[in-house]
Amino acid sequence: MPALDDLISAADGWLNIHDVPDYPQALNGLQLEGSRDVRKIVAAVDACLPVIEAACESDTDLLVVHHGLFWQGAQKIEGALYRKLKRAIEHGLAIYSAHIPLDVHPELGNNIGLLRAMGIDSGETPFFPWKGISLGLSAEVDWTFEECLSRASAAVGENVHSCAGGPSKVRNIGVITGGAGSEVFDIAATGIDTFITGEGPHWSYTAAEELGLNVIYAGHYATETFGVKALAQRWCDEFPDLSWEFIDHPTGL
Repeated sequence: MPALDDLISAADGWLNIHDVPDYPQALNGLQLEGSRDVRKIVAAVDACLPVIEAACESDTDLLVVHHGLFWQGAQKIEGALYRKLKRAIEHGLAIYSAHIPLDVHPELGNNIGLLRAMGIDSGETPFFPWKGISLGLSAEVDWTFEECLSRASAAVGENVHSCAGGPSKVRNIGVITGGAGSEVFDIAATGIDTFITGEGPHWSYTAAEELGLNVIYAGHYATETFGVKALAQRWCDEFPDLSWEFIDHPTGL
C-alpha cells in the first residue's frame, strides 16, 4: 500500500499547490492527517458532514475534495465541525483539499474537464487573468447557442440555466467553473460571446443581457466534480493497489 506522505507529495507537485494563488480559507493541501498507508480514496466536492460520514462508512483512507474544511474561517470546534472532525479522526481518515489549483490545472482541472465533456478535444487557451494566473479557458467553436446549451447540459448531467444575451451563433466560449458569474463585466470585455460558469448573482443575468453576452449557469457543484475525479484517478494510475470512488452529494446550486 502506498504511504499517505507519498500521495500528498505527488499531488502537491502535480497541482503546484504551494504556488497557485487562492483565497485564505482554501488552505490547499493536506488538511487532516490520517492513516499512514492508503488503500482506498474517495473523491467528493465538499468536505461536509454527510460526505465524511459516507467516506468513513465505505472504509476510506483518504478523502479528496474541492472545498475543504475551513471556508467559514476561524470557528469554534463544536456542532457539525466537531462531529465531522471527530468522525474522521476516529476513523483515521485523511482529508486533502485543492481549490483553485484544481480548477486551473491543464490536465486534471475542472475547466479542462468541462471542456472535454462538452466535446472540445484541443485548441483551448488560457483565459481571464487573476493574480498572475489564468482562471479559465477559452475555445473557438462553431455552434448554435442551443447546441452549446445541450452540450453543457450533457456534460454536467442536468439541465442548465442560461441567459441568451449574446449572439445565436456561438464562436468563442470562455469557461470558469464554480461561482464566477459576478465577473460578467470583465468577462464581456475579453471579447468572448458565451460564458460558461457554475452560478452567479441575480444581477449578473440582466447585466449579461445589457452587455450582449450569453451566459450558461451550469451549476457550481456540477461544474466542479471533474477535478477531484481526475486527481483520484491519477493517484490510482501512479500508485499500485489503490482504488477510488466518487461520493455524489449535490447541492443543486
